Amino acid sequence: MKRRAKGNENKALFVLNPSSGVPPVNFIVSKELELRKNQLSFCKSMNKEDTGSLIKQNFNNYEVFVAAGGDGTVHTVATELVGTDKILGVLPLGSGNGFAKEFGFKMNVRSLLSDIKRADSLKIDVIEVNEKLCLNVAGIGLDSFVAHSFNNLKLRGFLPYVWLTFKTFLALRPFHVTIKVDGEVIVSEKLFVLTIANTRQFGNYAFIAPKARPNDGMIDIVLIKPFPKVLGSLFIIRLFTKRINKSKYVRHIQTEKEIVIETDETRFHIDGEPLEISGKVIIRIKREVLNVLRTSGYKFGSS
Repeated sequence: MKRRAKGNENKALFVLNPSSGVPPVNFIVSKELELRKNQLSFCKSMNKEDTGSLIKQNFNNYEVFVAAGGDGTVHTVATELVGTDKILGVLPLGSGNGFAKEFGFKMNVRSLLSDIKRADSLKIDVIEVNEKLCLNVAGIGLDSFVAHSFNNLKLRGFLPYVWLTFKTFLALRPFHVTIKVDGEVIVSEKLFVLTIANTRQFGNYAFIAPKARPNDGMIDIVLIKPFPKVLGSLFIIRLFTKRINKSKYVRHIQTEKEIVIETDETRFHIDGEPLEISGKVIIRIKREVLNVLRTSGYKFGSS
């Protein structure tokens, strides 16, 4: 299962999720990892529990753990590394790859091996949603509804995701939310989207929280109020041009304090993974608890 690399000075283990993304791409990457077995170590993981077990078994043998998969795989690997001195790397193979795109990770094994050789890293914050880890974005509304539907879709990739998003948008109905910050009610209204952000984008360069930074100690909350659906195209343009916060239907809140969310809507997502949450949702920030591999393409903070 595990392949040891000869002369692997930086002690990196690639954890491959063979179910991520589009099967032909995953197959090609898997073969490339096989061909580079003298340069790297890798193993295949069949599920979340398997991934956790593999990392625990190999924890003392490697300095860098590379999540080869989508945002869900990144989330699972990162969960095992938070609060340790180990470094998270990413070989993006998913449909959105939001976290990977934020940190300049590319689907290029040779480039990633070069980054691993340098072994430079940066510390980032993570957000807790009812004590569950959030690296990138979490929330309720359009994106969470799509995540729940996409989870049951047999097809993978960007185009099926776009089609499902459009279909979900046409059927979208507002939900009521109450938000408290440090015990004070700051929002009580109906919304189309509520996003809790640690970084700027959902994935595929769709920037839902252009002001978010993963190491500023702040929780970013983006609220999208119900708007005429005829304006949907305008919202898409603003989303991809980092101007979503310019809309009169959008409110952006930043705080380092505890946030409590109350809503009757139970369909949430965390880093693109669907889950059901009933009752109060408590949001907290944990400062600089995860080491992320610094890539040659890292340009965070640029406009």
